[in-house]
Amino acid sequence: MRGNGIVSLSVALIFALFAQSSQAQDATEPGALNKLFGSETAASGGKRTPFGRAEMELSFAPLVKETAPAVVNVYASKQVEPQRSPFMGDPFFERFFGMPESPPRARSSLGSGVMVDPRGIVITNYHVIRDADEIKVATSDGREFESKMLLKVEEVDLAVLKIEAPTPFPALKLGDSDALEVGDLVLAIGNPFGVGQTTTSGIVSALARSHIGVSDFGFFIQTDAAINPGNSGGALINMSGQLVGINTAIFSRSGGSIGIGFAIPSNMVRAVMQAAMSGAKSFDRPYIGAGFEPVTAQIAEALGMERPYGALVAKVEQGGPADEAGLKPGDVILSLNDAHIEHVDALGYRLATQTIGAKVRLTLLRQGETKQVSATLVKEPESPAAAALEIGGNSPFAGATVVQLTPRLATKMRLPTQAAGVAIVELNRTSPAAKFGLRPGDIVREVNGQEIKSPKDLAQAAGQQTRRWSFTVERGGRILRQTLRY
Repeated sequence: MRGNGIVSLSVALIFALFAQSSQAQDATEPGALNKLFGSETAASGGKRTPFGRAEMELSFAPLVKETAPAVVNVYASKQVEPQRSPFMGDPFFERFFGMPESPPRARSSLGSGVMVDPRGIVITNYHVIRDADEIKVATSDGREFESKMLLKVEEVDLAVLKIEAPTPFPALKLGDSDALEVGDLVLAIGNPFGVGQTTTSGIVSALARSHIGVSDFGFFIQTDAAINPGNSGGALINMSGQLVGINTAIFSRSGGSIGIGFAIPSNMVRAVMQAAMSGAKSFDRPYIGAGFEPVTAQIAEALGMERPYGALVAKVEQGGPADEAGLKPGDVILSLNDAHIEHVDALGYRLATQTIGAKVRLTLLRQGETKQVSATLVKEPESPAAAALEIGGNSPFAGATVVQLTPRLATKMRLPTQAAGVAIVELNRTSPAAKFGLRPGDIVREVNGQEIKSPKDLAQAAGQQTRRWSFTVERGGRILRQTLRY
């Protein structure tokens, strides 16, 4: 799958091991190397740069032997209906041209997965098993198993499978992805291009990457891995042999690796895994009852902040956890449980990895002063399913299907959680709505001077007997106005 340079594929993270420095090769005395690199400090957490050729030549083999057996291959297949006859079922033409009925065919995909529990619990990417009718798991010792789907969560691109065997499976322990630092060594294990299990090494290139178009939670570990097709769902391992990420996507203009890969942090994996093992059939996100927006440079300047960071409280729902905690519109969330909030996506990720009922500590900025409040997260209140309405008639909106936005629907559509109004969810490709440039995700604000608050309002406005149209839509936070004759 390719779009905007982002490729979600079944890939293993392949890391280019850093080159040996010529000074390090020539230096033989530890003292000289200490002077060259500097000694370890408390701030580094005991981590240090490798000293000399001997340390650079240390092998990852013991770590690979310990962890590789827990990485599996995932085979997903789907029955695809044959293409319909161009003769629309007419028996005369089908007999004349000899058009036999084609049987359904199987379409397969290949990915990787990670055993995270000896009882046969496997984590992989949602996009590896999307729409599959049958999913098989092959272990590193050559055994193959039918799998059962426990939970799939499209929003975070994760799925949890279960396989059965008389004896326990080798499994990896989940590490704390929040403990990762840029520059940490990591191993990646998976099945690139289906060639067989492959182990590679590299470093953590960056943390908290967002807006890469893979899932609703933009918070990824970036690596310099040479990730290639065939390895989504593979394991990202730290030097303690713990799983710290699930390899998911690369940035690429050709489909091959250019050294920019992304992995879902293990703390998100843990949240989904716990939900699956509890028997949940859906991933219920903890709910705080507030909407948030990015802190722009202009907002930061107005609030007296040195630079833009954090998440701006845009809306507080009455009676919700945020309201009870005392949050107010205009507050800026700076940290959650002492974890720094750099941007609004980081807050969404931090909340999603909490459990329902958890009490979180928020540090916020209000009127130039820093405050701390506590909020207890709850399960999101059930809201009635949004009724979709297709706009007919002879207007620029004909052929558009619209719904009333709810916070859950806004999140699913990757709109701001506080977004409200009437959103386009589907378009007929040959309709006037598509012709005039409307898109799924557009929020219709006004038509011919009439404010649009509900799908019914839009249907009434679109039914006007006129050829002159002016309307306003919100797209990606921008207000777009158009005037036309139709």
